[in-house]
Amino acid sequence: MKEVILVGRPNVGKSSLFNRLARQRIAITSEVSGTTRDTNKTEIQIDDKSCILIDSGGIDESNELFINVKNNTLNAAKYADIIIFMVDGKMLPDDVDKRLFYSLLKLNKPIALVVNKVDSKKDEERSWEFNEFGASVVFNLSVSHATGVDELCEWIYKQLPKSNLKADSDEFDEFLDDFNDSGELDLDNKAIDYENKNIKVGIVGRVNVGKSSLLNALVNDNRSVVSSIAGTTIDPVNESFVYDGRVFEFVDTAGIRKRGKIEGIEKYALNRTQKILEVADIALLVLDASEPFTELDERIAGLVGKFELGVIIVLNKWDKEHGEFDKVAFEIRDRFKFLAYAPIISVSALGKKRIHKLYPLIKEVYQNYTQRIKTSELNALIEEAVKIHPIPRDHGKVVKIFYAAQFGFAPPKIALVMNKPRSLHFSYKRYLLNKLRDKFNLSGTPVILIPKNKGKNETDI
Repeated sequence: MKEVILVGRPNVGKSSLFNRLARQRIAITSEVSGTTRDTNKTEIQIDDKSCILIDSGGIDESNELFINVKNNTLNAAKYADIIIFMVDGKMLPDDVDKRLFYSLLKLNKPIALVVNKVDSKKDEERSWEFNEFGASVVFNLSVSHATGVDELCEWIYKQLPKSNLKADSDEFDEFLDDFNDSGELDLDNKAIDYENKNIKVGIVGRVNVGKSSLLNALVNDNRSVVSSIAGTTIDPVNESFVYDGRVFEFVDTAGIRKRGKIEGIEKYALNRTQKILEVADIALLVLDASEPFTELDERIAGLVGKFELGVIIVLNKWDKEHGEFDKVAFEIRDRFKFLAYAPIISVSALGKKRIHKLYPLIKEVYQNYTQRIKTSELNALIEEAVKIHPIPRDHGKVVKIFYAAQFGFAPPKIALVMNKPRSLHFSYKRYLLNKLRDKFNLSGTPVILIPKNKGKNETDI
């Protein structure tokens, strides 16, 4: 998922814009400069596209603390995909802002100059002074009055990749003919036999977290090895064996390093890792419990989330010094909010501790990943959820869900057939997803909810 970062000096309104785009109060806002010192992240949705929005600490060089904040912010900007550089429209442009803007331009990423606090005609006239920056994309905003925000959102939308929702919507149309007379999806019409295919498991993580040791422990603990294909030390290593009547096909992916260290064969390994995730069903995201989690861990987790795989978070090296499991798990939930559905298990690959618990967990997550939910049960749940918490109206007009239908697997994809699909806020979708997870066992799998018009070519009515 693409990352959009808000960058600027203290008190230019980054946190206010962050809260406005997130549609909730996450970042603390204050008239005091430097209120935000750490980065805040949240997922936002703009029409049918989603992205990660990052509120960075204000860039200031007045003391050592703020210099560290500046370094962290600039480092985060290097890894972000889209940059929004904010300035204070109440002030005239100065050399500090110019230097910061030009340094960000060198990153060769989509960047917009946002002049905030343009609350009056006088402010608007002053904002023309910022044209001397030479920015190709400039927006005048008043976050407090919510003016100019829509135009900024439209620009961000254009920078984001094509949404999967359109393809999923088309897929739903194709699957309408696959329902039998009882209103249930006819699995005989499905091209993939999920109940009998090999379960492909990708083992991913940064270097030295113990992926190869984990693979060895998983395979050596099982005596029903049916094949072993080894490549070079940089190539993936495939191991297949039978567990409880199912063939597990493990792939030990090459360690992902920081982008600056990827050269030659390591670059090939990163590309190979992504290709493996494209064909995997389940990802074992391996973290080192003996070390602090890093931003690179988050980025690798984001790569897993991008491919919508079943996920298990494996805390390896649990035999070494570490904190209490509940505290470590809480930190993981806090840092990897987008993988909140993933179960967490602690193991020691070298000590072969708790490895045996991974086999049934992988099978369970795969079953959830390919689960079929009965249409009758699905609609009963949606109906009950709407009764408890009605869908907010759209400018006074009623928003209705006519019915829900699962039209895809691996992961489960559910269409919500509605009169106004664009009016279903992502927070309400999250509410419905939570209800689904409360009712059905969906641990370890993402669930895709697609608001859909009642007819193929209908617009909102």
